[in-house]
Amino acid sequence: MRIGITGHRGLTAKTETQVRQLLEDALPKRESANLTVVSCIADGPDSWLAEIALKRGGRLEVIVPADEYRDGLPEWHHPVYDRLFDSAAAVHRTGHVESDEPAHLAGGELLVHHVDKLLAVWDGLPARGQGGTADVVALARRHGVLVEVIWPEGARR
Repeated sequence: MRIGITGHRGLTAKTETQVRQLLEDALPKRESANLTVVSCIADGPDSWLAEIALKRGGRLEVIVPADEYRDGLPEWHHPVYDRLFDSAAAVHRTGHVESDEPAHLAGGELLVHHVDKLLAVWDGLPARGQGGTADVVALARRHGVLVEVIWPEGARR
């Protein structure tokens, strides 16, 4: 199975703990060798799911929305990003250079085209910028990709 991940970044510590557990529960417990997670490996749910999949013996494929994407992520996340990137079985690039909203939307489109199912750590609200979680969910639904929304009850961004 090929599972993609999209989700809100900058969650509270309490919400992070809850989401991490929900992501653990969302991945199959068996046959991890047949599991591929596709992710942009940003800080937050993108990297958390990638780490869970790798620990279970699954594969990771990375989507790079833009050549400058890593530079736009928090500096504290760079070591995690680099480690996950180096663990990737495949890397898919959009061809964008600047890490802007069109690149993020292109990254979401590329992700959706590489998965059978999308896990969305999403509060159900509209995207704050083009290419945000809500946009990726809408793309997946338009393309007939199964979407599983993960959001702890009562959580807020």
